[in-house]
Amino acid sequence: MIIRPHFSNDPLPLQEYPRPQFRRDSYLSLNGTWEYAFAPSPDTPARWDGQILVPYSPESAYSGVGRQLRPDEFLHYRRFFTLPAGFLRGRLLLQVGACDQVCTVFCNGKEVGGHEGGYLPFTLDLTDALTPGENELRFVVTDDAASPVYGRGKQSYQSGGIWYTAVSGIWQSVWLESVPEDYLHTLCLEPDAAEKTLALSCRVHGEALPVRYDFYDGDTRLGTVCAPAGERAVWDASACKLWTPETPELYRIVITAGEDRVESYFGLRSFSRVRRGGRHYFALNGTPVFQSGLLDQGYWGEGIYTPASNREMFDCLQRVKSLGFNMLRKHIKIEPLLWYYYCDILGILVWQDMVNGGDAYSRLRITLCPFIDLHLNDRDHKKMGREDPRSRAQFLHEAEDTIGHLSCCVCICLWTPFNEAWGQFDAIDVCRRLRAVDGTRLYDHASGWQDMGGGDLCSRHIYFRKVRLHNDGRRILALTEFGGYAYAKGKEKRGIFSYRTYRTRQAFTRALDRLYRKQILPAVQKDGLCAIVYTQLADVETERNGIFTADG
Repeated sequence: MIIRPHFSNDPLPLQEYPRPQFRRDSYLSLNGTWEYAFAPSPDTPARWDGQILVPYSPESAYSGVGRQLRPDEFLHYRRFFTLPAGFLRGRLLLQVGACDQVCTVFCNGKEVGGHEGGYLPFTLDLTDALTPGENELRFVVTDDAASPVYGRGKQSYQSGGIWYTAVSGIWQSVWLESVPEDYLHTLCLEPDAAEKTLALSCRVHGEALPVRYDFYDGDTRLGTVCAPAGERAVWDASACKLWTPETPELYRIVITAGEDRVESYFGLRSFSRVRRGGRHYFALNGTPVFQSGLLDQGYWGEGIYTPASNREMFDCLQRVKSLGFNMLRKHIKIEPLLWYYYCDILGILVWQDMVNGGDAYSRLRITLCPFIDLHLNDRDHKKMGREDPRSRAQFLHEAEDTIGHLSCCVCICLWTPFNEAWGQFDAIDVCRRLRAVDGTRLYDHASGWQDMGGGDLCSRHIYFRKVRLHNDGRRILALTEFGGYAYAKGKEKRGIFSYRTYRTRQAFTRALDRLYRKQILPAVQKDGLCAIVYTQLADVETERNGIFTADG
């Protein structure tokens, strides 16, 4: 069944249910107006600075604040909520899509938990802190975008070129769910297109209740399996059609345990590497598929990390598909789950980068070394900017949690642990460790350069010279970044960054046509190139080399 997305008409921002891979009927959005204050201490501020529109970071225009949180400051949030009659049916869970970077949460003055890291969701139980009637919810946030410990992506206090404005605080949806005392969590799905099966498991918090899985094509029930909580069940999915970019067929799953019920979905597909005529290729459902995609930074103009609406997100992906691209490389950022859901619906394959960090990136290491083909030993943690053991441990923790968080997304076909040596360390070992967590997808262990000979891809970035590639015969040959062309008239060229700039629209389109016809297509035919990622989807701040402008 081809699923169509639903969009809310509510004037408050981003009101659609944020987690379609694990959907509950119990939902109370907390997106909207909160109070905020910047303060020198974590203590409750004596006065509040004003109102902020959540979930937009205070650095963004959409937030209504437009101010950078400094590393020596605390960002305070406050709002009040009253539960609707009949909403509470056991436990009350606070769900936070993402809050950058370290936060502590209080309910009615009682600390209920917190989270470290700016890109992954977290859940807190508010039940024991609730009072009848109105309740107070507070967040206390700190963020250091230059910290060597946490992932920061492309955030920088000195934005410009390929580095962008740093964000802080809440930047994904916040909502409440009510669940029974014993409730479902942590769904794992493993479709196998060759065997036409779906392996799945789901845990239960509380009593170890049996879990029932009902499968549907639209409203037609296809079958049922049951298993103890947390144990693996296997369902015969031979009645299901395969998921492909051309036919993105998805099927509903209704999961029940005791009084709890959630809905999810799956697509029957498998990713692998196949060998044909001495070369290696990406395979979808056992068949080689050429992947032509765009580098997607995930920046949304005046919202920075957060779009104006979920419809804007979906419309952008529709335009990507209409242009003939079948893949996006999500670059050094993790999107809200709705973004991946829309890719599942539209049939867009996704390469997911891990969010990198480490020490400040050495210009010598990340710009000069690749162009003179000098590869450092990434076991030298000091030279690679990963000397601090906390930094390495945090990266591994965040990478494994990223895989767990996104494992049910049908569209994700490849993980990229490291990009262009940014915070890279022990890439072979890291790739092996992550493959043990998820062996159903492929890995680009070191995208661009600092290749240690591992992973599934022979991965190259080429910008300032002609595309000339060598297939090592052991891995998939992939041009994982190239292009970066810009069209800028007259004074527009000043202060912008691109890899090559053209003064007229005609010159820009001719150059782009030549690039694909004279360099990319011959590499496909001669060298066995089988995946390409053009830079980039959209302009971001001063980097003006997008297929689209920053506002779409």
